[in-house]
Amino acid sequence: MRNMVGWWLLAVLVASGLCSLGAWQLGRMHEKQAMLDAVQQVLDLRTQRPLAVAGDVARERDYDWAAGAGRFVDAPAVLLDNQQRDDRPGVRAYRVFQPSAPGAAPLLVELGWLPLPGDRKLPVVSHPPGELRLAGLLAPPPSHGILAAVAVPQSGGQVLATGLDAAGLRDQLHQPGLAPRVLKLDPAAPLGYARDLDVLPNTLPPERHLGYAVQWFALAAAVLVIALLLTFRKRKTNKATP
Repeated sequence: MRNMVGWWLLAVLVASGLCSLGAWQLGRMHEKQAMLDAVQQVLDLRTQRPLAVAGDVARERDYDWAAGAGRFVDAPAVLLDNQQRDDRPGVRAYRVFQPSAPGAAPLLVELGWLPLPGDRKLPVVSHPPGELRLAGLLAPPPSHGILAAVAVPQSGGQVLATGLDAAGLRDQLHQPGLAPRVLKLDPAAPLGYARDLDVLPNTLPPERHLGYAVQWFALAAAVLVIALLLTFRKRKTNKATP
């Protein structure tokens, strides 16, 4: 009898842990779906806001369609590492843009994706000259997961980063007022490289989180079913024993 109680305690404990993982996956699904819905609403309306709103700390997790004139400053290009596109490894290129509106904070502009060769020789990111008018989606920087973002200066003067942490990049780029959001440049603009307005690049979409949640819940159910079968078998064995 004690063994059966122990089995059930273990089974319930394991099943509870698996259900917690499933619930976490469901939470991530809802978070990402809400993010995609918010982005789609912004893209549908395309209510144009000034680039200066990129520096608004109160909106650093929000999305806006923004446009404005300015110049790319003489600061190192930032290459975001580990970026896949069409199953090819590469980097996303960013440069600092200074809007011409008085008081507007400089911000990172995503110029697009570039492939990496087998020897991982970093591409050279051009510096667009002159006064330009840009438009695109203001968004939080791409998530770098649970690991801290690391930015390493390269011999060619560029910065290779595993994540875009504005606080950490400000010193390296000599831009103490760097805005917390980045501008995902309009793909239709005749500037930069291959790009899109995907806010979940190289991360799991909501439907994948749902799939993993179903798997965790199914495993939890399987554990309880196995415990139930073992209980019945134990009882039958006990009854058959004289």
